[in-house]
Amino acid sequence: MTITQQTTGPRENRVVDRAQYGLAAGIGIAGAYVIYDATTMRKGFADQTVQPYAVPYVVGATLVLLAVLLAFATARGDVAESEEGEDVDLTKGSDWVTVGKLVAVFVLNLALINWLGWAITGALLFAGTAHVLGARSIVRSLAIGAVLSVGTWYGFYSGLGLAIPAGILDGVL
Repeated sequence: MTITQQTTGPRENRVVDRAQYGLAAGIGIAGAYVIYDATTMRKGFADQTVQPYAVPYVVGATLVLLAVLLAFATARGDVAESEEGEDVDLTKGSDWVTVGKLVAVFVLNLALINWLGWAITGALLFAGTAHVLGARSIVRSLAIGAVLSVGTWYGFYSGLGLAIPAGILDGVL
């Protein structure tokens, strides 16, 4: 089973990556579903200039347009370029130990967030992730994490009116 096929035409020896057609189909289906789902939304208030269903129509139409453009680009033989970043060594495999440690940090955050609250677990999440990825100072990572998590907690709670778990700091924050 081959992934690519050679075609002939104005551009000799062009390669068509058939997997991109699958991606285009997936994007098109997602866009069509978003448009369909927008048709099921209720009308907003009559005095609103832009009704609530306008945004899903724009997003769905954009997805369908991108799917069509990707299909045309694929038919023309356009192929994505491979990664050539200086910080990526393509000869080495994935570092599954690091991935496992990151998953453990995220699972720990999920397990503790209702009890300890976001202000504490957010700081632990930042510090743990920074440590796994090579941060040298755990104290600095904890301090930065604490500032970010308390700041985001107040941003969501006060600024947006969304309740994020306060945990054991309920009444303090």
